[in-house]
Amino acid sequence: MKINDVILKTVAKAVVLVILTFGLYLFFSGHHTPGGGFIGGLVLASGFVLLFLSYDVETVSEGIPISFKKLSAVGVLISMSSALVPVFFGQPFLSQSFGYFDLPLLGKTELATVTIFEAGIALTVVGVVVNIILSISEGTK
Repeated sequence: MKINDVILKTVAKAVVLVILTFGLYLFFSGHHTPGGGFIGGLVLASGFVLLFLSYDVETVSEGIPISFKKLSAVGVLISMSSALVPVFFGQPFLSQSFGYFDLPLLGKTELATVTIFEAGIALTVVGVVVNIILSISEGTK
């Protein structure tokens, strides 16, 4: 029996947009306030999980052609690369550098290398969480 889930699908479209926006906010605000790559990645992953719960896996996979296994591997590669680069410049592992730049729309903005590390963490968390949920859903068929 097919359940009529028109309301769930309609609400999920709007809620996923809000969840993904909030996840990006948490990611970018994490350098100076609570948040960062891990919690931002968890919130972003929850948006994808809501899509997988609202629609079937095949429909979401067609709309979002991302291999979440590769995404988690790329995240680990980005994090490890950004942690190792300072070693080649005589700095300790995981050292960061930052600078202030005058960007056209944002004005004076601090850009730090920790953002690259946090992006890798976020991608890893999204990939791992979605892979776990997809693995669990495959086992229930």
